[in-house]
Amino acid sequence: MGRPGVRGLRIWAVTTVLLAVLGPPAGLLWAAIAPPVRYLMLDGHLVLADPETQALIAGDGRYALVTGAAGVLCGVLAYLAGGRDNDVPLLLGLGTGGTAAALLAWWTGHRVGQGGFEEAVRAAAGRAVESPADLHAVGVVVSWPLLAVAVYGVLEAVLARLAPRDRGQDGAGEPDEVGGGQLDLQAAPPRGDQDRVEP
Repeated sequence: MGRPGVRGLRIWAVTTVLLAVLGPPAGLLWAAIAPPVRYLMLDGHLVLADPETQALIAGDGRYALVTGAAGVLCGVLAYLAGGRDNDVPLLLGLGTGGTAAALLAWWTGHRVGQGGFEEAVRAAAGRAVESPADLHAVGVVVSWPLLAVAVYGVLEAVLARLAPRDRGQDGAGEPDEVGGGQLDLQAAPPRGDQDRVEP
């Protein structure tokens, strides 16, 4: 394997690890802002204390908000930190690292208060207990890697489209000025000499 391949693997691995370590802090933030969900123990089974509660949807939405914002930030930072010819390993790192971070955020946020919840369930005896944060729409875990990759791709496409246009405008102006100022003056005298020599 050549050096470019080793360099690409290193960029992918570093990007993956850097994103993955952001997962637990994001999970703690999600656990702090997720609304509590209250359950009752009936006949040995947990049931929602309020069947019409919107707390389950709100918990999923706040997870998507936290991880989505993290994905956007990671995509922007990866683009700013990336150099030339690093697009593929960076995109792969954003995908794998964002997925790992999202799963770690879910696991960390759910573990916060899990021990106390289990003890409260054992001693519930008909009383309502509040569960730790948890996901019910599991598909939202893709928000982190998806937005990270999408933001990186949009920045690359937009800025790459603008850059050649700017260079083309600068390049088109310079030859016209040089050609119009010098080459026309050099070409005029030989024509005048030929006119005077011919009978």
